[in-house]
Amino acid sequence: MKVYYGTDDFTPVRNAVVTSGTFDGVHIGHQKILRRLREIGEKSSGETIVITFWPHPRFVLKPDDAGHLLLNTFEEKAALLRAQGVHHLLRIPFTKEFSQLSSQDFIRDILVGKIGTRKLVIGYDHRFGRNREGSFEQLKINGPALGFDVEEIPRQDVDNVGVSSTRIRNALSMGDIETATHFLGRPYSINGRVIKGDKLGRMLGYPTANIDVDSHLKLVPAHGIYATLVEVGDARYGGMLYIGNRPTVDGTSTSIEVNIFDFDREIYGENIKVDFISTIRQDSRFDDLEKLKLQMARDKEAALKALAGFNL
Repeated sequence: MKVYYGTDDFTPVRNAVVTSGTFDGVHIGHQKILRRLREIGEKSSGETIVITFWPHPRFVLKPDDAGHLLLNTFEEKAALLRAQGVHHLLRIPFTKEFSQLSSQDFIRDILVGKIGTRKLVIGYDHRFGRNREGSFEQLKINGPALGFDVEEIPRQDVDNVGVSSTRIRNALSMGDIETATHFLGRPYSINGRVIKGDKLGRMLGYPTANIDVDSHLKLVPAHGIYATLVEVGDARYGGMLYIGNRPTVDGTSTSIEVNIFDFDREIYGENIKVDFISTIRQDSRFDDLEKLKLQMARDKEAALKALAGFNL
């Protein structure tokens, strides 16, 4: 998959089959659109193109909405789209100026003028352009004169899936990993660099890798303990991950740290990926470190049980 960082970088391709959207999460609803995009591309010997926007439009249009976090960094999104078989990913910088582009100008100047769209696939009730004025009906009217066809994923297909990026964000914010996994069609993941901690886990017999997540815009699930899969280099391990402020030792800042099972190597400075498989429990305060240590043994047992079906 080729990635372009603006329309000026893009060279029109033969028989372009296009879709457009933020695609935050690349969840099972998005995957329906991408499957149809791929089907049309294969039947017409065309090349598939996904148009997305960065930063997320909400950060530009509602800059005071500090609570809005993303399911993917751009790099994660690109990797997921590549796995869906997309040929070209065009990232358009979303600015206040761009937000004022009319739907008519977006169709004429971007979809047709810059990309050469021949077939456009959109989700049900897709809106675009200034004040979200553009619609499927407008695309149908403009398509024939401008040389492209448009197809909308039927409403019943969208309703049957019942998914949205917001619903997934809400689930993760409540620590509901199972719901998030269902709607994503895969485990939710975070990527980050291993940094030094205070070695409390090592003292308790459960050494942890402290994770500095790649982006402050990335949503981190609710405080708690989770069964996880951990990728270190080309190898994958089981693990249990903690998110919280460590109330037993009167911590004040949020820590993300994972105890990697059957692993004994220093990995400070390395990047690792963590997949959330199951929620073990919420974060809790314990009377002393010995009681915390006993609970961690139970947590590990629960994590191993949750990971029993995985090839590790």
